[in-house]
Amino acid sequence: MEKKLVVSPSPHIHTPVSTTRLMIDVLIALFPALVVSVIVYGGSALLVTGVAVLSCVLFEYLIQRYLLNGRPTVGDCSAVVTGVLLGFNLPPSLPVWMIILGALVAIGVGKMTFGGLGCNPFNPALVGRVFLLISFPVQMTVFATPEGVDSLSGASAMADEMLTEAGSAVDAISGPTLLGYVKTALSSGQTTADIAHKISYGDMLLGFKAGSLGEIAALALLLGFIYLLYRKVITWHIPVSVIGSMAVFSGILWGIDPLHYMNPLFQVLTGGALLGAIFMATDYVTSPMTPRGMAVYGIGIGVITILIRVWGAYPEGMSFAILIMNAVVPLINKYIKPKRFGAVARAIK
Repeated sequence: MEKKLVVSPSPHIHTPVSTTRLMIDVLIALFPALVVSVIVYGGSALLVTGVAVLSCVLFEYLIQRYLLNGRPTVGDCSAVVTGVLLGFNLPPSLPVWMIILGALVAIGVGKMTFGGLGCNPFNPALVGRVFLLISFPVQMTVFATPEGVDSLSGASAMADEMLTEAGSAVDAISGPTLLGYVKTALSSGQTTADIAHKISYGDMLLGFKAGSLGEIAALALLLGFIYLLYRKVITWHIPVSVIGSMAVFSGILWGIDPLHYMNPLFQVLTGGALLGAIFMATDYVTSPMTPRGMAVYGIGIGVITILIRVWGAYPEGMSFAILIMNAVVPLINKYIKPKRFGAVARAIK
């Protein structure tokens, strides 16, 4: 027989919705955040996102065509989504060659090494982001501050000089994110009362603060969340579990010592909390299949994120938390299963 029937592992879900349609819906949901990032950072946001997308698509095509000798599947738009999410996890001042390197790791290591879409155990965009964070910590943790916005504590002259020499595309003051500033301030002995004047929750919602492209505007990300729910691309279980566990855990710490721990609203609106909870933790391939499993998975991400933010070496912990829980997903799927259809419970005598 020339034609072979290939059957994928369960679960087998019959639906008229294609992979391409799902990916397009995700891109539509990400569009408001892209618009805000362009308004705040200008052409630099388009440059970073465009380079990331083009690099991911090109690398996936080349690997499938020439290394795996298979039929390229870039038409399903999954590489485009990976590129956008990678770009959204990067500072707008990152040099182009670093973006390309991150895309190579995201696609070549995080996705195609395991067999491509549907086989990767870890979110590819986060694999690329964490690789860049560990390899180039200075460039990945110093962000261009939008014009008219205070640079908080400001960046060191050395960091500014390094970014200038690397070819920063943003003509603005460099500084840390709100999470980085708060973590440094609290570690140096200041209290939340001392830094309260530096924090604006309105700016967090609208995007007028330093940060990665996809984390600066909470309101835009929430609009995307509503769209994904409306289109039934995702369910509420993972995002609500992530955000809810972050709020509860940080709320307990804040209730115990409000002078040395930030309140839950700050933890939810800053950093990559919403971007990770809505768009990255909900990845079909790397998340659990059952609602109960999704809840366990989301709670794990939320708790680990707060643990890293409060006691870890990095001010942000969402990327690490998602990757850690990605590794736990096979165990969650194994031990948290729905009741088998048609099974009859035996009476206990």
